[in-house]
Amino acid sequence: MRLMRVGAPGSEIPVVLAPDGEYLDLRRLTPDIDGAFLAGDGPARVRAAIAAGTLPPVRAGMRVGAPIARPGVVLCIGMNYAAHAAETGSAPPPHPVMFYKAPNTVVGPYDEILLPRGSSRTDWEVELAVVIGRRARYLDSPEQALDHIAGYAVSNDLSEREFQLETSGGQWSKGKSCESFNPLGPWLVTPDEVPDPQALGLRSRVNGEPRQDSTTADMIFGVATLIHQLSQVTVLEPGDLVNTGTPEGVAASGRFPYLSEGDVVEVEIDGLGRQSQKAVRA
Repeated sequence: MRLMRVGAPGSEIPVVLAPDGEYLDLRRLTPDIDGAFLAGDGPARVRAAIAAGTLPPVRAGMRVGAPIARPGVVLCIGMNYAAHAAETGSAPPPHPVMFYKAPNTVVGPYDEILLPRGSSRTDWEVELAVVIGRRARYLDSPEQALDHIAGYAVSNDLSEREFQLETSGGQWSKGKSCESFNPLGPWLVTPDEVPDPQALGLRSRVNGEPRQDSTTADMIFGVATLIHQLSQVTVLEPGDLVNTGTPEGVAASGRFPYLSEGDVVEVEIDGLGRQSQKAVRA
């Protein structure tokens, strides 16, 4: 099942994407796709309503927003692909590298990328995003962690490398939290459609030219391990967003130029959809 939110920024309405491409209105079931909806068995109620034929269509052509309402937290994992660690000259980390990103960075999958004022090193990062569906606290095992996932989405974890690495004061979040720096979607895809999150191809392009082309099998810490380990150091709440790391092929590798005004970035993951954003000056 593919859940979406469509409409103007701040006024999105929750919908489900029907097999024929039609948007079906979920407002009879929930005011939004948020933590309360996910924790309250919302996806199961949507399936039942689809089967009963009780969801009215909404008009096509509306802007596509992020598939979830603003999360409580955005947790990111750094250096989680072996080849990406190698291209930056870093050894694979022995434990997950965790940092936070401001929740208001989450925007729609086709919204503009706003290049920060005074910056010249904005980078793209295609990532598998995990959305939490049940409160995760001190989980007993990685296997148990998978039961706490509401779904998966495409994420572009944009980074301003100078802010992140040179003027950061030691905190990566400074280069990660600029406005518009987390396009998400187009869909939140439920786990029944993603039988193995470690078998997904993910790719990025800039102006049509290939940049990243990898698979989630290259993750150092898989999705189940990440959620399990994160639950030992923080409480994950329904609706929270976890970006699970990016593969090789970013501008920070030195092989490609950073983003400039007018560049178009595309990121995609098998079965989860594709995004496209144009870079403009803030």
